[in-house]
Amino acid sequence: MNPVDVIRGQMMPLPRSNVDTDQIIPKQFLKRVERSGFGPFLFYDWAYDEEAEPINDFILHHPEYQNATVLVTGPNFGSGSSREHAPWALEDWGFEAVIAESFADIFRSNCVNIGLLTVVLPADDVAALSQMAQDPSNEATIDLETQTVRCGEFMSQFELDAHDKHRLLNGLDSIGLTLQSADAIDRFEQNRPSYRPSLTG
Repeated sequence: MNPVDVIRGQMMPLPRSNVDTDQIIPKQFLKRVERSGFGPFLFYDWAYDEEAEPINDFILHHPEYQNATVLVTGPNFGSGSSREHAPWALEDWGFEAVIAESFADIFRSNCVNIGLLTVVLPADDVAALSQMAQDPSNEATIDLETQTVRCGEFMSQFELDAHDKHRLLNGLDSIGLTLQSADAIDRFEQNRPSYRPSLTG
């Protein structure tokens, strides 16, 4: 995955609480084998009617937000099932970061695994950014190194687990993280007694 350093882009407001993973990407779209291609189905039940026609007043269909890269949303985002497809859909649509008061733990872990940044801010700060996002010309700058979010005169700092920060800054998915210990793994395999079962099959 690509390293995350500074994310700078337009914000999209979605001030809804308790958005679960089935609302992010409904279950009928989970049949794809690839990790890509889920973006068109993001928030599908809110974005389309029963005839699969676009609901034009839903924020995803507003032309002025088509280049948004930062989603500003409500508390407890990503609750419900642990489906990895939810972060995939957000990333595939074009989001690079999601800002909320709180996230479901498994959802947040799944986001780290693909390099999608989740930023937890106090409720008042999220509300302020959501209000700023009502003006599509406002852009946010999220600096992972300094753990800050800025928009005009607004500035707020966020907490982030040091291990997750290391992974994001260096673009390390689970395989990449394991390969950082490749030398130690090789030494272990070389020193493993020959009478023990093979680790490589």
